[in-house]
Parts: sequence; C-alpha cells; structure tokens
Amino acid sequence: MNMRFTLVGSSAAVLALSLASVLYALEPASDADKTFVGKVSQGGMYEVEASKVAEERASSPDVKDLSITEVHDHSLVNRELKRIATLKGIPVAATLNAEFQQRLEKLKSVSGPEFEAAYIADMQAIHDKDEKLFAAEATEGSDAFKTFAHQTDLIVKRHIGALHGLD
Repeated sequence: MNMRFTLVGSSAAVLALSLASVLYALEPASDADKTFVGKVSQGGMYEVEASKVAEERASSPDVKDLSITEVHDHSLVNRELKRIATLKGIPVAATLNAEFQQRLEKLKSVSGPEFEAAYIADMQAIHDKDEKLFAAEATEGSDAFKTFAHQTDLIVKRHIGALHGLD
C-alpha cells in the first residue's frame, strides 16, 4: 500500500466534503438523514476504535498499514459527519452503543493470527454494510448528506479493495 498517497488522497476528499457541505447547511435534515447519521456514526466510531486495537496487536505489516489508514480516514470522516450533523441539529453519540461496544470487546478478547482474521472479517462486514448506506444516502439524502455520502462512499470502496487484497 502506498500510505502517503492514501493519506493525502483521503485528506483532499475530506476537505472537499467540508467545503461542499457548507453550501447546504440551511436545508433541514430528513428522518432518513437522522437514521443515516445514527448508523454510520456508530460504525465509523467502531472502525476507529477497532483499528486502534489493530495498530497495537497486528503483526502483519499490511494489516498494520490498513489499521493506520482506517484510523486516519474514519477519524476525518467522523469529524465531518459530526460537523454536518451539528449544523443540521442532529445529535451524534459520543460513545459506542451496546452492540458496537460488545463487538469491540469480542475483538479485544482474541490475539495473534486469530485477532488479525477477526479484525479483517469484521472490517469487511462493516465496510460492506456501510457502503450500501453511503450509496443510498448519496442518492436519497438531503443535499449536504448526499455530497458527504458520495465522497465517503469512494473512501469506503477504496477500503473494501484494500481489505479484499488481504484475503
């Protein structure tokens, strides 16, 4: 993986998200937007926390690189999602819900090759689910969330490709 290219490309995408979303700050959020924020904010927060664990526990350089990318990209995306949600008056939870906290604890309970396999499988599952959510919001959400979701969907697709490269 070319870490420098990945980090620079991700930073540019998040900057574009920030600029575009300002244009749509006054449009009210729909119920679908609120549901979207609730789901992807939890998933994004979990991806950061799980990837921080992987940064410490993974032994494979590729898995370590992926975890670094995950923490970087999803931290930026999470901040942007929170910023847009705040402009729209949508609350964003500051902590993981019970489901994701349980998933994190389960991941923390394994080590070695079993950890890496569990981490990769979990990241594949959550990215596949998130990709569908971002793709749907990119066409059905309010304008600010459409732009955010479209740009983030590109990031998620890139992550899916990296994850499948680890199979």
